[in-house]
Parts: sequence; structure tokens; C-alpha cells
Amino acid sequence: MKRVDDFRLKLGNKEYVPIMIGGMGVDISTSELALEAARLGGIGHISDAMVQDVSDRKFDTTFVKDKTKLYKFNINNMNKAVVQFDLDRLAEATRLHVGSTMEAKKGDGLIFVNCMEKLTMNAPKETLRTRLSAAMDAGIDGITMSAGLHLGSFELIKDHPRFRDTKLGIIVSSVRALQLFLKKVSRLDRLPDYIIVEGPLAGGHLGFGIDDWKQYDLHTIMDEIHVFMRAQGLDIPVIAAGGIFTGSDAVGFLEKGAGGVQVATRFTVTHECGMPDHVKQEYFRASEEDIIVNGVSPTGYPMRMLKSTPAIGSGIRPGCESYGYLLDATGNCAYINSYNREVQASPDGKNIAVFDKTCLCTHMRNFNCWTCGHTTYRLKDTTHRLADGSYQILSAQHVFEDYQFSVDNAIALPPKQETAA
Repeated sequence: MKRVDDFRLKLGNKEYVPIMIGGMGVDISTSELALEAARLGGIGHISDAMVQDVSDRKFDTTFVKDKTKLYKFNINNMNKAVVQFDLDRLAEATRLHVGSTMEAKKGDGLIFVNCMEKLTMNAPKETLRTRLSAAMDAGIDGITMSAGLHLGSFELIKDHPRFRDTKLGIIVSSVRALQLFLKKVSRLDRLPDYIIVEGPLAGGHLGFGIDDWKQYDLHTIMDEIHVFMRAQGLDIPVIAAGGIFTGSDAVGFLEKGAGGVQVATRFTVTHECGMPDHVKQEYFRASEEDIIVNGVSPTGYPMRMLKSTPAIGSGIRPGCESYGYLLDATGNCAYINSYNREVQASPDGKNIAVFDKTCLCTHMRNFNCWTCGHTTYRLKDTTHRLADGSYQILSAQHVFEDYQFSVDNAIALPPKQETAA
């Protein structure tokens, strides 16, 4: 029986262990997690979601404080159009985060940055160009373009000196989405270096309808994309993502022609993951019934999360003056609209609760939006329950190597600790 280690992901003229750790923001896929993947010969992601806040926590910069001070006068204003990011400071934060990670890199693997198109930041085109360019300036190995079709992203960076050197990839959930993207970039004579196909069981934002995601299957989508790629004569690695819980699951895709697999859920409960330990315990304790898909994201995409996530039903005031990452080109956000509706319905301002949308920026920054993959309920089976009732946190190396070397759908448990670390 084959193992993941019997396969290799070829990018350019080099080969890698075909395991990619997905990009989870805000700083949930930390530099430490990405560095472990690279050290072990695979590919790790950091995220540029809310990169200024991440920089403040890592490097003691004051990007968020300074932005809040600058726009403090607008906090009680329903119109957020005035709240703009300083592009030079955005670039500086990106270069700090990416550059420090790349400087620490060891091993034969790669480190990519996950870049969400839906982080529109009140100037979608300008801020996206800045984020992409600054990441390349700082030496990132590759950029995965997510949360949107990114039809114009390649065009934004076509003049960057590393445009053809940096590995560039796209996440899609259908053949149709891939066709649209390839048609758009065809005139640039620059195809993506890899294509991640994300199925309906993935965590966070989904590329399916809130009511129809159950009608899709990752194996079927992958088969359709393989047929399309062969018909077009395209030799681009296709990477399967979403619901791949064991090494045997991964082999099932690799044997059918996938270049690699992207996995994330099992790494959320590792020491290197940026989630607080008490949230990791929530993931361990979750049952399948605790995992839901809802429409609370202001992006318009469905999201999968734990139904106990504190972000659901919160009435927190929009924090756009400090963050504002989801403000569209006119300074609008779906949560602002929902929040203002509830405020108008309760003029005394007491007991404000918003259930149809959530302030994704503030709640993700505070680790109060517990997005997760469908298989999160299986995490308790990957470790030991300790005497105090908590579950033992894992190491990223243990999880990575279990994917790499396991057979027969087995999951290797870690050496047991007596107490929680």
C-alpha cells in the first residue's frame, strides 16, 4: 500500500513532499507552522489577513494604534468611506511579516503567503497590488490567491521583477472558475504554477452556495478538472483540498493524478498553530452536530464554523477605524448595515445583537470566530484525553509525518503526556 511519501509535488525543476498546509488567518497559520512544513520538505502558508495587526503583535509596531488615532473622529459615523489604509505602511507591515519568516526558513520546502481577494480594504485594487508586491519584495516563495477569483491579480503585478520567479497559484472550487481565470490571464503569457481545488468540506470561506454545498464532492470536482486539464494540454500541478483527514485520504487523490494535497484542520490543534489553547480544546470537544455552515461573513461567502463561536450574534460596534479590512470600494461593509439596523431598532443601545452578519475583522483578530473544517469533530481521535479532561496538543511535525507515512487510514497517536502542557 502506498504512502504520501511515495509521491512528490513538482514545482518548476524541484520536487517536494506533496503536503501543503493551508493558509489560515488571522495568524492562525503562523510563521512557526509554515516554517515546520518547509523544514520537513513540504509547503507551508502564512496569511496576510490583517497583516498590520499581526505585525503589531510580532514586532511591537503601532500600525493599528496609529490608524485608530488618525480616524478616531469617525468612530461614531455610520459612513466609513473616509477610512483608508496608508499603502506605504501596509507594505511595511507585509514586508516585516513575510521577510522575518523567510529569514528564519530552513529545510528544502517552501513558504507561501495566502492572499484573500475579499480583503478589499476600501481600495480593492490598490491594496491588493500593495500586498502582493510587498510579499514578493520580501522574498516569499509563492503566493496563493484565495477568497475570490482574482481575475485581475496577475495584471496588477505583471511588472514586478519577480512576477515570473515567484510561484503563483489560485484556489478554485469548479472547472468553470478555473476556466474564467485561465482565460483572463492568457494574454499575459503567465499561467499559474499550481491550482488548488477546494472541495465543500473545507474550513472557513467556501466556494459553494450556502444551501447546495452538500451536493458537491471533491473527488468529482478533481476528476472534472483533470479531464479539462488534459483536454487543454495543461501540465500544471492540481492540489486537492478540503476534508483530507488521513494519509490514506491523500493517497486516494495522489494516485488519481493530484500533484499534492492541502490540509489544515489537523494542524489547528498543534502547538505551532496561532489559536489560543482554550479554543483548540473547543475544536477537540466538537461533535459533528456542532459544525455548521452559515452566512454571517460580510464577504458574501458561506463560512463553516463551530456553532458556539462567540462571533455569532455579537453586537460589537464595527471596528473599521482600527481595522476595516472588509470595507468595499465605497467604504461599505455588510456588517455595518446590519449593525446600524439593530441600533436603529434599539435606540437605547442596550442588548444589541446581530445574527445575520458578524464583524469578521474584530472577531478574527480576537480569535472569537471559530472557523473550522468539516472533519474537526474527528480531531479528538488523533490524540489522548488527559486526566483533567483536556486533550493533548500535538506537534506540527507529528501531524505532518503522520500524513506522510501512514497507511490503512491509520492515525498515529503521540507519546502520551501525564498532564496538559
